[in-house]
Amino acid sequence: MFLTMNRFKVRLGQEDAFETVWKTRDSQLKAVPGFVAFHLMKGDENPDAGYRLYASHTLWASRDAFEAWTKSEAFRQTHRGAGAHADIYLGPPELEVFDSVQHLAAEDA
Repeated sequence: MFLTMNRFKVRLGQEDAFETVWKTRDSQLKAVPGFVAFHLMKGDENPDAGYRLYASHTLWASRDAFEAWTKSEAFRQTHRGAGAHADIYLGPPELEVFDSVQHLAAEDA
């Protein structure tokens, strides 16, 4: 497994706008070979710095599957116009990538 994570510092007061952008976008991920799961996570506010932290986690079958996605037409379509909402962020997202070294999961009942 391979995990990609983008961390976003969203300006306080812009949380609803940020979440709407994500919930209404045409991600196309479900049709991408090697895609496993996606989560958009909401973190705590940092009032002193003026932002709330969010993270998007995308789980892939492999690094190759992720890299193929980043070179695809679906990726270009999904990210088209991404800069149009720059005013809701404190800086660009921070991409982090991880290779799995251990996996544990709850057993199905």
